[in-house]
Amino acid sequence: MTSLLSFVLALAPLLNAHPALAPSTAGLLLVANKGEHTLGLIDPAAGRQITTVPESGVTGHEVIASADGRRAFVPIYGNSGVGQPGTDGSTLDVIDLDSRHLVHTIDFGHGVRPHCPIVNPRDGLLYVTTELDQAITIIDPNTLKIVGKVPTGAAESHMLVISPDGTRGYTANVGPGSVSVLDLVGRKTIAAIPVTAHVQRISISNDGRWVFTSDTEKPRLAVIDTSTNEVARWIDLRAEGYGAATTPDGKFLVIAMPAGHAVAVIDLASMQVVKNVDVPASPQETLVQPDGQFAYVSCDRSHQVAQISTSDWKVEKLIDAGNNADGLAWAK
Repeated sequence: MTSLLSFVLALAPLLNAHPALAPSTAGLLLVANKGEHTLGLIDPAAGRQITTVPESGVTGHEVIASADGRRAFVPIYGNSGVGQPGTDGSTLDVIDLDSRHLVHTIDFGHGVRPHCPIVNPRDGLLYVTTELDQAITIIDPNTLKIVGKVPTGAAESHMLVISPDGTRGYTANVGPGSVSVLDLVGRKTIAAIPVTAHVQRISISNDGRWVFTSDTEKPRLAVIDTSTNEVARWIDLRAEGYGAATTPDGKFLVIAMPAGHAVAVIDLASMQVVKNVDVPASPQETLVQPDGQFAYVSCDRSHQVAQISTSDWKVEKLIDAGNNADGLAWAK
């Protein structure tokens, strides 16, 4: 008994010295390493990528975790850019986060370039942009079966956000330069809002009042009033905007600016940029931790994820990720 106790006491410091042996109980940060076709699992407390899981194809840009945090869903988009020639992905990978293995692949039946997955808070179903079908495809995350579609009425519906009540969807239609408004209950298109010549990415305020998308030809962000489905105003940025996320308290929007090597912090009360935070080259996507303490920004060319404290908007640490780190998600 004494020898066993001595062994346990001797082992404890070693376990504490290697926090990557087990992820933080606070959750896992997931990153789509699109350049190496893997899903990275990051322990945010330890500040390191603890493992990677190979994907089934080329390549996954985005990821979302299931509501229980047990699985990750990674659409396999293909090797092209939006509207550009290349392969047309036709599958979605299901990765078990406990065993850290690919456990299932959902086949859409033909090339659709699946991209942005979102879990709807209203019905718990998985909504995935399938831009070559000009639609959102709906998947039951329990049966892993396709159960429906919502037409977007536009080409290149690349990114999706869903309203807090789960009844409305909004897609950024890249080439058309518009935003589609979707009735997710009736599964139909309500409107297509003209924005500018070319848009990218989309985000929504926590109260569902505002939808944001970036003009890719000018450094400005469109603010759409969801009560009128019209562009209400523009917010000037230091460089063209890209992935954005709101803080849990609804006060700020954090938006990546790839060409500016920075992240802008927008005060949603005044609709003005109040801080620019320098980060490594080519920031892509932003995600705010559920408790609001940190914002994470994937930095494509540096193969890192920047962790930014929301208390003072300073970079606290840079976490090494995989090649061309892009999409981010949180798994509780």
